[in-house]
Amino acid sequence: PPPRQPRGAPPAAPAAPAAAPPPPQRTARRRRRAAQQTTTMFRSQYDTDVTVWSPQGRLLQVEYAMEAVKQGSACLGLVGKDGVVLAALKRQPNELSGHQKKLLKIDDHLVIAVAGLNADARTLAKVMRTECLNHRYVYGAPLQGARLVQDIADKYQRCTQTYVRRPYGVGLLVACCDATGPHLYETCPSGNFSEFVAVAIGARAQSAKTYLEKHHKTFKDTPVEELCTHALQALAGCVAGDKELDAAAASLAVVTADGQSRLIEDAEVQKYLDLVEVEKTAAQTEGMELEGGASA
Repeated sequence: PPPRQPRGAPPAAPAAPAAAPPPPQRTARRRRRAAQQTTTMFRSQYDTDVTVWSPQGRLLQVEYAMEAVKQGSACLGLVGKDGVVLAALKRQPNELSGHQKKLLKIDDHLVIAVAGLNADARTLAKVMRTECLNHRYVYGAPLQGARLVQDIADKYQRCTQTYVRRPYGVGLLVACCDATGPHLYETCPSGNFSEFVAVAIGARAQSAKTYLEKHHKTFKDTPVEELCTHALQALAGCVAGDKELDAAAASLAVVTADGQSRLIEDAEVQKYLDLVEVEKTAAQTEGMELEGGASA
């Protein structure tokens, strides 16, 4: 028999009815949401540290640093008969600010172009200037470009093996003319470096690469002044949207075979842009004449 309640006690509350099971559609949505969360956690749990390998054998933070280089403003380099030319597209954060510098002079015979994080580029530029000054002080001669690039690549690589630091999020194009001749190098956040005849890095660099691949065979016999027009023509394809390349957004650097370098910016770039326009007009006129002759 049920237990007898004492006198004056309130009546017992009735038992709550059993909860109805959730509809099958809601259950399926919950399962899909849980599966997506599990997949997201699996993808991101290997990028919390630069020293952690993913199951596919990748260092994700190094790949993120390389992606930062791809998102940076475009820059390119060309090696000619008597020197090396660098060209860079300067980015303006907003309409009220000036353009960021993308070409940095390291020594009389060496200039770099940067794509990626400018703060990281300034840190590496300071190290490179110190190395060049120390070498001049000890040996009384300029530092060979290949040795400097290898030292910087080693500095890149050390950041991929130490958990207390992140990789450098910047790529460099190093133009130099030393006792071994003119050279153009590219460095990567992974610690790799390569020498090129012509190369372009940064956002929308594929257009510049296509132009350089089409004309690179003529660069070895081309003087520096003509290389500047080639560089601007290649750089014009990297401009975002419907904008056109102007003197405020473009900058050039020339390193000649005698070990001297100079930066060409702002108004000085305009004369090379005028030459590019003249060449475009001449090419269009020639094309129209050829079409007219063929139709006749």
